Amino acid sequence: MDKAQRIASKQKQISISEFFEKNKHFLGFDTHQRAIITAVKEAVDNSLDACEEGRILPEIRVEIKRLEGDRLELVTQDNGPGIPRDSIANVFGKFLLGSRFHAIRQTRGQQGIGITGVVMYAQLTTGSTTTVLSKIETESTAVKVDLALDTKNNRALRSNEDRIPLEEWFEESGMESLHGLRIKTVMAAKYQRGRQSVHQYLRMTSIVNPHATIRLKVIGKDGEIIDEGEWIRTTKILPRPVVEIRPHPHGMQFGTLQRMLKNTKERNVKSFLRKEFEKVSPLVSKKILEYAEIDEKRRPSGLSVEGIQNLLSAFMAVKIQAPPTDCLSPIEDLLIKKGLEKAIDSRYASTVTRTPTVSQGNPFQVEVGLVFGGDLPSDGSVEVLRFANRVPLMYQQGGCLLTKGIESIDWRRYGLEQTGGKGVPKGPAAILVHLASTNVQFTSEAKEAVSENEEVLDELRRALFEVGRGLQGHRKRIGQREKSREKFDLINKILPEIASKSSSMLGRPEPDLSPIITKIMNAVFCEEGVIWDSKEKLARCSIKIYNYTARARAYTIIVKWPERDGVALVENERGGRKETRGLWAWRLDAINPGGMTEISFAVNGLSHGDWKEAEVFYRGNGEIIGSERIDESLLEEIRKQEGLKGVVEEFVDESPIQSPMIEEALEGDSSVETAGEKEWRSDGKLF
Repeated sequence: MDKAQRIASKQKQISISEFFEKNKHFLGFDTHQRAIITAVKEAVDNSLDACEEGRILPEIRVEIKRLEGDRLELVTQDNGPGIPRDSIANVFGKFLLGSRFHAIRQTRGQQGIGITGVVMYAQLTTGSTTTVLSKIETESTAVKVDLALDTKNNRALRSNEDRIPLEEWFEESGMESLHGLRIKTVMAAKYQRGRQSVHQYLRMTSIVNPHATIRLKVIGKDGEIIDEGEWIRTTKILPRPVVEIRPHPHGMQFGTLQRMLKNTKERNVKSFLRKEFEKVSPLVSKKILEYAEIDEKRRPSGLSVEGIQNLLSAFMAVKIQAPPTDCLSPIEDLLIKKGLEKAIDSRYASTVTRTPTVSQGNPFQVEVGLVFGGDLPSDGSVEVLRFANRVPLMYQQGGCLLTKGIESIDWRRYGLEQTGGKGVPKGPAAILVHLASTNVQFTSEAKEAVSENEEVLDELRRALFEVGRGLQGHRKRIGQREKSREKFDLINKILPEIASKSSSMLGRPEPDLSPIITKIMNAVFCEEGVIWDSKEKLARCSIKIYNYTARARAYTIIVKWPERDGVALVENERGGRKETRGLWAWRLDAINPGGMTEISFAVNGLSHGDWKEAEVFYRGNGEIIGSERIDESLLEEIRKQEGLKGVVEEFVDESPIQSPMIEEALEGDSSVETAGEKEWRSDGKLF
């Protein structure tokens, strides 16, 4: 046998399980500290997915117990729908088996690797089996089974399988639910506290899942509690169900299209285009085939390499509607605030949920939240909270696109410290960034950082600019009010004393000080407040305008309020009119010198804490301290976006062929940024 034959004879096929066994770092098990975080992440993500698919409000418990050596016992349990007996072995004992890999919709997991990796890692490092206890609602008993992994054949090995009565299920799970799942395993791992810990992971998970209640308990070797946490749900609103969509032509690559053409059951390419892709109508399919010079009756599997290349070129040349966005499930503004307030004590919160858009045929949506003040430390960098499809990203912060977006903003103009206008800013704040997408592109298999993408970065910067402007306005209003209040209090304390003593000395009555105070102050003030009426279940808002000038003033007062489905503005005696979604305006014809005018209204459909501060804007001559002049160009852009929202969702695509109206709407969106925020390159793109 020659050398070539000897080398060839040594080649052996390995199973996917054996591959991951030797490359466990791909799954996030490269260190003992990260191993426990990864294991908790996979279990909790599965629990949240199962509960949401079953339309159940999640109750999740995580218990970690230190054992001898660097070993930890991990127990996770939930009140989800459970797993049928016949499916347990496949769910926990097979790599690359999942229901989401080919599904085009927003999901936490996709590859079918996660929880099987936990079983494998426990077996590899301690020789332990993983015990699964599952109860589904339709059965009177629960299933209990020990699982190991046959890595050579990529299958589960079951042992000690048993049916246990309902009483034992309640006792072991500690829950009153008639359905759920409990997982128990032992692995080589190390529990630590800090920013990269199980506690932090669960805290972050609770922020973007305000509908979930999550509890953590960590027990030492002697039975003492060394760490614990509890994050109670702040809403009973479950994320909206996502709808699976078909592939979009703009997301196609040669190999994928070649495989689809080979495997399709359609008899001709015209039918293939219509049935296998989103937004390809009979007219569009005809234009695509004409551009590609392909006979519409041609069999899909018979296309040559050149024909497939022509088809890909036609996809980009012919105008095709953007894919639907009901495959995404954003957190949304109000629920982001609820989640942030559940985990972070702050004085101010601003959130932005951008309109869904498309990158390479994949719908995506960016959300940003910023909290400021409260008990947040002011002597260090702001806390950066990164999420992809509601999953916290704990590692590789510096190499993540979401972090780079934050670092690219000059936060100094918004009141935060930032050396040289670059890098993560400093100050008492936290910035949350969430990317929802049907296909999040990560930098590695461990899914710890989002990779480069210009469309995502552009959307992220727009959202960050918006929350930055909100923070800037908040800090300006607070500063103005504090200075004006200090001046007003000083004048009201000193002048009456001077007037009283002077009148007493001269034997004259005390004069009316209002004109004098007005002349000294020479300003118009705004005071706003939002209180919760627990009896009527209403958020009551009051805006008072004080005129401390020498002449009557007239203004239009505009208030930003949390408009959304199921939320309405009530008890609005002054009437007014709607400017655009979330903005209501009142015309105040005359406020006399020394006078005060009040606007009051209420908002129903909210819960306690949903709305804490009203942003007040104005139109008119003369500044109002404590308010901000409305940016008419920005307001016009918002109106345009609201008016064209349905049109944009229907017609916008990534091809160069756009109607003038849509191009104007898209280009106009960039003018939302202030002049200082337009850091354009010569090619017209951000940076």
